Amino acid sequence: MKDAHRFGIVGILGRPNVGKSTLLNRVLGQKIAIATPKPQTTRDRIKGIRTFDDWQVVWVDTPGIHEAQTKLNRFMVELAIGTVADCDLCYVLVDAAKALEALKKTAAKGEGGEATEGDGDRVLAETRAIVEHVAAAKKPAILVLNKVDKIADKSQLFAVIERYSALYPFVEVVPIAARLKGAGSNVDALLAATKKHLPEGQPIFGADELTDKPMRFIAKEIIREQLFLQLGQELPYSIAVDVVSWEEKGDGLVVLHANVHVARKSHKPIVVGKGGAQIKAIGEKSRSIIERLVERKVYLDLRVKVDEGWTER
Repeated sequence: MKDAHRFGIVGILGRPNVGKSTLLNRVLGQKIAIATPKPQTTRDRIKGIRTFDDWQVVWVDTPGIHEAQTKLNRFMVELAIGTVADCDLCYVLVDAAKALEALKKTAAKGEGGEATEGDGDRVLAETRAIVEHVAAAKKPAILVLNKVDKIADKSQLFAVIERYSALYPFVEVVPIAARLKGAGSNVDALLAATKKHLPEGQPIFGADELTDKPMRFIAKEIIREQLFLQLGQELPYSIAVDVVSWEEKGDGLVVLHANVHVARKSHKPIVVGKGGAQIKAIGEKSRSIIERLVERKVYLDLRVKVDEGWTER
C-alpha cells in the first residue's frame, strides 16, 4: 500500500549565526531569507514551504536565541521561543566547528591551560537553554550539526555528537554543510529524516507556494541584507527598513519606495555615503536582486530617515 501523505511544521532553532537562514534557503532550493556572516541578521519568523509528491513541509526560520540586551533583541528571542509550540518537529541547529572549538578550549582549561575569553562551554550552555524550551513543549527534535565542512578531521565530530546528543533524546542526529551544493552537503539525509518524523496529514498550501510572506516583505529584507553586507560591523543592528509603497504599473514596471531608519543622526551620513554613493550602491544591488525575483523591471527609491531610539520601541 502507498504510504500516507505527510504534512508538518518544522522550527529551525539555534544560536545566532549558526546558519538557520542558509539552511532554509538550501532546503527550499531558492532564496527567501537573507543570510549574512553577521549574527542576529534574522528579525522575523519566515516560513518556507516545499511540496513533494507525498509530503509537504513548512520550515520556520527564526531569529537567533541569545542573551538579549535591547527591547528589539528581546522581541526577537521571544519570537523564536514562541515558535516551538506551533511546530510538529524542531531542528536544533549547532555550528559544529564552533562547538568543537569550545570543547577544545574547555578541555585545555581543565588540563591547566591558559584561560582565554570564551572558556567554559558557553556554546553548549546556550544550546542547552534552547533545548529546554523544546523539552518544555515536549516536541520531537533533530540535532543538526551544521558547517561540518569547516572541520578537516571529521573523526573529531564524534566528540561534538557525544556532548550535544546528551542534551535531549533527539530523534535523529544529522551532520550537514548547508552552504554546500550537491555531494557533501548531506541535506538530502536531513530531508529524509524530516519526512520520517512528520505526522500524517494533507497539504494546506498550494504546490507552487514558496512562502507566506508578501513580496514587499521579501524586498524589505533584501534591502536590509545589503545594508548588513555593505556597512560596518555595528551600524546594521541599529537600522530598519520600511517599505512605504509598492506599485505595479501597467507597463510591467514595479515602483518601490522604501525608508531606511537609523537610530542616530551621526549614522545617516555613513549610510548615505559621500555624494550619496553608499546608498546608491545599496539601492542598485537590492534592485537587481528584486528584479530577478519578480521577473520585472523595478524602480527603487531609498530614503534615509533618522528615528532615534527605535530599537527600544
